[in-house]
Amino acid sequence: MSSPTIAEAWAAQRNNFNLMRLVAAWLVIYGHAWAITGSSGQDLLARLTGFRFAGAIAVDMFFVVSGFLIAASLQRNSVRGYLISRGLRILPALIACVGLTTFMLGPLLTTATGYWSQATTWNYFLVNASLLVSRFQLPGVFATHPLDVVNGSLWTLPIEAKLYLLLMVAWLLGLLAPKRYTVLCALALLVGYTLAWHYAPLPDHIQKYAECTAFFVTGSLLWVNRDRIRLSGWIVLALLAAFAVLRGGPWVHLPYFGLLTYGSLYLALQVRLPMIRHTDLSYGLYLYGWPAQQLAWMLPWGKSVAGNIIIATTIAIACAALSWFLIERPALRLKKRWVARGPQASPVAAQADVAQRAAAAQKGSE
Repeated sequence: MSSPTIAEAWAAQRNNFNLMRLVAAWLVIYGHAWAITGSSGQDLLARLTGFRFAGAIAVDMFFVVSGFLIAASLQRNSVRGYLISRGLRILPALIACVGLTTFMLGPLLTTATGYWSQATTWNYFLVNASLLVSRFQLPGVFATHPLDVVNGSLWTLPIEAKLYLLLMVAWLLGLLAPKRYTVLCALALLVGYTLAWHYAPLPDHIQKYAECTAFFVTGSLLWVNRDRIRLSGWIVLALLAAFAVLRGGPWVHLPYFGLLTYGSLYLALQVRLPMIRHTDLSYGLYLYGWPAQQLAWMLPWGKSVAGNIIIATTIAIACAALSWFLIERPALRLKKRWVARGPQASPVAAQADVAQRAAAAQKGSE
């Protein structure tokens, strides 16, 4: 029996995206624990891969999954519906998190005088809440910690928002047709990789932007070519073997990239894992993880890596639950009122589309 295509697996009404994002959000907490506590050493994934720590791997997976799901969202929405859907998913929880940090946590913990009169305070809120760029410090907040960064995880969100808009522009220009998009993405990835290799090492912010874009674009490419790409465990094993052989060498990033992109879709659509259908705490866990770790460091047990992870996970999960039930889920329910959904609104509805496109392809070959 041949391996299913991505389209067929997507139409099977079952996927692990919510669980994967939840685990990835926790890996961000786990991976940051060494830096936030000022401890030496590396996390387990950093030791296994030899070049990529847990938080970076989690972010890579986030962007692959995001590229795939956002491309799917584009093809089942109007422009208005797409923008509203993206805004309702990201902005309410983000504004609440940044607002709580700025207007409640900051005044309680600051050691600076004139907290409210400093431009940095208001800039932190306005810039982070608007997704323009990221700001990381508040006056006198966490100033005595190993890192004085209030929420270091926010840097990915402006990048993701810009990629949402770029993908929408590509869709409006008619570039999401499989042949066009495949050629365009292949050229973009090749040129980007060549430039990155030539000018290495790149400045940190450019390196991060390039990596996030590459993973996002490849995730969207997998959606666009979902009828052509099959999900095979043998390919995953081959990529794992290539990674093991090249580990520690200058080319290890190549099998890593293939494993993170293709492997993420295989894990999401082919592996049987416990399903999370109606409650998605991943975004809240990601938003509150870093501040929770900074708060955990203020406690005696939170200054160790293990203690920081345990305490911060507990705090962040509680905040994520409140964010989901009080902010995110009510915001998402507004989509039913404001957004007219197309026929591809869910994997269930996609079954009919797969059958229809398969029949059309068969008819065309006769």
